[in-house]
Amino acid sequence: MLKKNQAVLYKKSAAVVTEIEGEKFVIKYCAAPATPSGKPAKYESQKVREKDVVALPGENVSLENILNFCDDSAQEKILEAYELLSSDEESAGEKISFEELLRLIDGAAKAESSFFYFAKLCGGLEFALDEENLKNGKIFFMPRTQEEISALKKKVDEKENEAKYFSEFIARLKSRSLDLPNDSKFMGEVEAVALGKTEKSKLMSELKIAPTPENAHRLLLETKIWDITRNPHPVRWGLSTQSAQLSLASPPNEERLEVQGISYAIDSEHSHDPDDAVMFDGKYLWVHIADPASSVMPQSAIDKAAMNRGGTLYIPEGASRMLCEDCLEDYALGLKEKSNALSFRILLDNDGAIEECKIFKTLVNVKRLTYKNADAILAGDLSSLENESQDDREKISADLNSLMQIAERNIERRKKNGSVDINMPEVHIWLDENKKVFIEKEPRVKSADLVRETMLLAGEGAARFAFANKIPFVYVSQEKPEIPSKLPEGLAGDFATIKCMRRRSVGVTPSSHAGLGLGMYSQVTSPLRRYGDLLCHEQLRAFLDGRDLIDKDAMLERLSAGDEASIACRKASRKSEMHWTLVYLLQNPDWTGEAVCVDFKGKEAVFLIPELAQQTSFVPREKIALNETRRVKVKSIDIPNVRVNFVEI
Repeated sequence: MLKKNQAVLYKKSAAVVTEIEGEKFVIKYCAAPATPSGKPAKYESQKVREKDVVALPGENVSLENILNFCDDSAQEKILEAYELLSSDEESAGEKISFEELLRLIDGAAKAESSFFYFAKLCGGLEFALDEENLKNGKIFFMPRTQEEISALKKKVDEKENEAKYFSEFIARLKSRSLDLPNDSKFMGEVEAVALGKTEKSKLMSELKIAPTPENAHRLLLETKIWDITRNPHPVRWGLSTQSAQLSLASPPNEERLEVQGISYAIDSEHSHDPDDAVMFDGKYLWVHIADPASSVMPQSAIDKAAMNRGGTLYIPEGASRMLCEDCLEDYALGLKEKSNALSFRILLDNDGAIEECKIFKTLVNVKRLTYKNADAILAGDLSSLENESQDDREKISADLNSLMQIAERNIERRKKNGSVDINMPEVHIWLDENKKVFIEKEPRVKSADLVRETMLLAGEGAARFAFANKIPFVYVSQEKPEIPSKLPEGLAGDFATIKCMRRRSVGVTPSSHAGLGLGMYSQVTSPLRRYGDLLCHEQLRAFLDGRDLIDKDAMLERLSAGDEASIACRKASRKSEMHWTLVYLLQNPDWTGEAVCVDFKGKEAVFLIPELAQQTSFVPREKIALNETRRVKVKSIDIPNVRVNFVEI
């Protein structure tokens, strides 16, 4: 039974019983010790049950005396007791009570010494506290073997060495001169900040650096943990740099309309996922689209994973696909002799407007062409078709020219409806296996107009079909911009127009798309790489198969989630392209190029650099007019903040 003023252990800390209240005991313990600056210790009281504390030898003591007790020769006394117990063959390896051990250590020990010796034994190497007995209110120690002591000492030494090494690491970090790769193990938290995974870093606080992703990125570059080729932006935006892993099932065995004739998938030579093809049969324009929705069911695991990605992430390092890589063989167009498609059969009136749009599950014969080859064929150069018969060459040429006429007529129709045509420079950025960066200006090609216009007709046709059949659908709209009546020519005019454009809207209510000059529009031509398009295909497939449709509320919820991920995808792509542009300039320090004046901002002129598809501003040496050029070179590059400044040569 505990007594008043008895020393006890409370959670392995010293305490003293100050009052006894029936079966409860009031104890006094130290909640906060005195500080070196002179702040006094903080004492608190607590009511406990007898089982919550463990009695220590020592009665009629004060807590202050217990905490202030010290014996400078304690370690020598403990070693003597250990040697005595270890040399006794009968008691070697046996547990010994704390009271008995205390008598061996210091037979004349004062009442207030028990906690001091308890703490000294627990913190030493010679004895191990019996934790199981402690739970039952009894204090026993066991002498450790020499092997156990050696192992513990090794751990203590390692810990002390690690602390010393870490202290030395901090000094090296402050001087930005790390011992690599050994020091890299301490920089994980800085990398986590740079990748947007956390907003806290003790190391950065130690260096008095605000823990922002940009500051962390700079620190990693300065210490050579990262080099300039490390691109943090996809991960920073919460995106995977690996393609989706869930495999699609093989296309279902279902009845399909076999479309006679050849359809053409025209795309960049860099494209590896063709998902659209077109043909004109003399009466109807056919737009064939890849049909992954034949296997991807609404709310399936694959559908949810695609929604969380929002789309395929295209960065110079490669594509991180919304749907798995191995689905391309079955679902991309033109990779097999016959391709499954969801096809939009469009009848146009004499003005090129849509008179009728019907949708079919089809089987089509697709021929792939690059923009370069398609442009050559449209210009009458059929040399790229040398493996084709003369009749087939003439047929392909006629087909492409018929499609081009449809495209040109649609361009004129949209212009009459107020469409806005903007032609800004674009580039293709890619890396070799050694991360050397290449930038190539994308040429303006006629066949790109052919593809764009037929895809717009498919999007308009799909929107009209969904609206007519009361199908909850994804519509893309844009309010009419306020464009001045007089605009400069060339790039300056395009730049001014962009500044006038309104943001696009995505929703389940149809509205006009002023920028395209269309009364109703939906994006349906890239279900392999855009979630909104896949969602539309799921609805169209459900309608054609007679299955339940996704209702408007669920459609809007999924659309919002997918669009949010899609926006992150686009931002990560733009940041990544800018990152690699800066790396390209660092790899090519002698680069110079032409900059076109497109606007004015105070005393500065705003320039576009077509060769890099980059914008910059500076004060020109002489007066300059819009669309005039100046030759420029790099002034400064800031990789962490993704910025570059140019200066006139």
